[in-house]
Amino acid sequence: MSETPSVAIAGAGLSGLCLAQSLVRAGFDVHVYERDPSPHARRQGYRITVDEHGIGALQHCLPSHLFELFLATAGDPGGYFRFTNQNLGEIFKLTFKADPSGANLRGPRQADRQNLRTLLLSGLQDRVHFGKEATRVESMSEAATLFFVDGSSVNASLVVGADGAHSALRSQVLPDCALEEVSFMAIYGRTLLHQNGRTLVPQELETSGVLALGAPGRAFFFTTMRFHESPPVAFARLAPDQPPPIREDYVMWALVFPMEDLTPEVRELNTEALHRLALDGARAFHQVLQRFVERADVDYTLAVQLLAAKRPTWWAVSHATLMGDAVHVMPPFGAHGGNTALRDAALLSEKLQSAAARREPLAQAIDAYQKEMIAYAFHEVEASKAMMRRFTTRNPLMRWMMLSAIPWLRSLTGRGLTLDGD
Repeated sequence: MSETPSVAIAGAGLSGLCLAQSLVRAGFDVHVYERDPSPHARRQGYRITVDEHGIGALQHCLPSHLFELFLATAGDPGGYFRFTNQNLGEIFKLTFKADPSGANLRGPRQADRQNLRTLLLSGLQDRVHFGKEATRVESMSEAATLFFVDGSSVNASLVVGADGAHSALRSQVLPDCALEEVSFMAIYGRTLLHQNGRTLVPQELETSGVLALGAPGRAFFFTTMRFHESPPVAFARLAPDQPPPIREDYVMWALVFPMEDLTPEVRELNTEALHRLALDGARAFHQVLQRFVERADVDYTLAVQLLAAKRPTWWAVSHATLMGDAVHVMPPFGAHGGNTALRDAALLSEKLQSAAARREPLAQAIDAYQKEMIAYAFHEVEASKAMMRRFTTRNPLMRWMMLSAIPWLRSLTGRGLTLDGD
């Protein structure tokens, strides 16, 4: 390459913005094009678990003050993740050790997705263009052209499709990567943690996430988002150009339904109707879980069809590539989707910067990125699908062991949860 390449990114989600932050710091000419009319035009999920791969990617890509802001507003490391039956009878739990010094960055931390996206926008205001919906890409021998719904287009040395699970660019860039509907839908919601001077989460579950298994194919997930530092205070100190959209601690919850239990109209329901559906589904679970839905902020209710990408057998090298859900969308079981997307951003940035420094062909960097990304990303896709099958099994013996026998044995040994409905 005779000069540092220009990069056009379709999609201002976590991975697209993370890549932009890294490349801008390296002197690349980067622009991001987002179909939404503004940064907070729609709900895009709530709390996410950022694991060692996601933390490492953010540390690699962000300027130091923004990485400090991520750590300041993330939850404290440590805690538990419990798998239970619908009455919160414990099946087993995972323990995450805390490092009181905060120096260990390998332990997972909770982060609010909207605040994380907001800090990723800091400093990029002139480079992120809202209301620009990408429709297609044309790759040429030395560059690519990205086209938009409004009839405009941009040329760049590289076009990166980071436009999510329903990517408009996937069918052109990677036609051998169809999506598989996995026959489940999740209804997500948010409930303020402190109400009427009390916390909604019992003491036994204060530092725990829970996946409660119900009738075949049904499950209830929840976890709390407790900010280490008040987001308004931290953002004012470290990113004053971006006020945080989420300011208070909350409970993030989700109900998983088999699609066969829902009507086709579920995709068109408004937030009030989705909340009523969640209320009805929650009745089969412990009163603590029901309370989260009953006291939820109804406007924050949304539904997501669970999807999984199929591993491509071949991927041509061109001046257009993909990352994040646009290439490897996966069910949320295991919480690896967002982390894998951030990992993509760090890897692609590394390959592009190395190629620019060595004046190597851009195609060489893209090829290396695609091969490495496919290997780790589709390992995570298969792992998330396997976990989903395990916890939504209809096998009677497996279900009896998980939902009845193991919780009963744990209660006898005094190692189970003891909760009331207050």
